[in-house]
Amino acid sequence: MSIEQLEHGSKGAFLIKENNQQLADMTYSKASDHLIIIDHSEVSDAFHGKGAGKQLVTAAVNYDREKKIKTLPL
Repeated sequence: MSIEQLEHGSKGAFLIKENNQQLADMTYSKASDHLIIIDHSEVSDAFHGKGAGKQLVTAAVNYDREKKIKTLPL
């Protein structure tokens, strides 16, 4: 299982893929240079109970720490 981060302009996402299939995602919008807003998350039924949501949140927290920003979950 790997987590990929994509960013295009003011939008971004953390994706979990396995065997080139997207199994979970969490999207965000940049509200400013110091704040992102998580606006959506989804985990496929086949992946429930395997810690995917926790891994997405951990990736967002690590991103926040690296960029020295805050996250607002919506």
